Amino acid sequence: MTVTDKAGAVTRGGGARRRRAVRGVPLPLLLPALVGLAFLLLPLLALLIRAPWRSLPDQLTSTEVWQALQLSLVSATAATAVSLVLGVPLAWLLARTDFPGRGLVRALVTLPLVLPPVVGGVALLLALGRNGVVGQWLDSWFGITLPFTTAGVVVAEAFVAMPFLVISVEGTLRAADPRYEEAATTLGASRFTAFRRVTLPLIAPGIAAGAVLAWARALGEFGATITFAGNFPGRTQTMPLAVYLALQDDPAAAIALSLVLLAVSIAVLAGLRDRWMTASS
Repeated sequence: MTVTDKAGAVTRGGGARRRRAVRGVPLPLLLPALVGLAFLLLPLLALLIRAPWRSLPDQLTSTEVWQALQLSLVSATAATAVSLVLGVPLAWLLARTDFPGRGLVRALVTLPLVLPPVVGGVALLLALGRNGVVGQWLDSWFGITLPFTTAGVVVAEAFVAMPFLVISVEGTLRAADPRYEEAATTLGASRFTAFRRVTLPLIAPGIAAGAVLAWARALGEFGATITFAGNFPGRTQTMPLAVYLALQDDPAAAIALSLVLLAVSIAVLAGLRDRWMTASS
């Protein structure tokens, strides 16, 4: 048998095994799996079924909705930029250096992933509020007040979004071969030059994936934003906050904004599909 025949036989054998595995799914596992799938998809289908498609253009072009859309896009992009500037060096520190308490630092970095967003907003108020641990000095020394401002929205979104970037970039750094950096340093390059000229091009896909995840998380942030920045139209009212407010007075506008967030989520999944498929293969 030739190599091609062997490969074809392996492929056919693998396909047969997968078909047998599908046919052999136990009923006690299949039924809960189908119920779980329906549980996850039914709300999304209901959103699409009840969407006001005819009035959707008018809903999305109204002043209130457009302000929320514009503010959300700007603040999410700014929060992603902050996450890139601070998160990439932090990921490199966790992946490439060994220092006492690194495990604790990694746990603290990922804490916002599991921390209730409202608790994060309260913590930001206590830290950066006008009477906060650091905020009081920002106010008295520089006249900077972050809570209930557009800058506060960016800070709240960056706080909850940065861990997604750090995790993605750290994983990419650990998978990258450090010998390229070591070779650059032996040729006379500094550690920073090696990072900028060698490491960054290698981990660019991981940075891009982390940035997309961070941007999507920042775009959908609600709890920390409303707690730390408030809900002021045109200044701090992002799309999730506008959905919450519109649901009480104008359900059609709430559905329209929800559709926009759904479309963004689908776009993020589509953009990261190749990366996930590569990682799982």
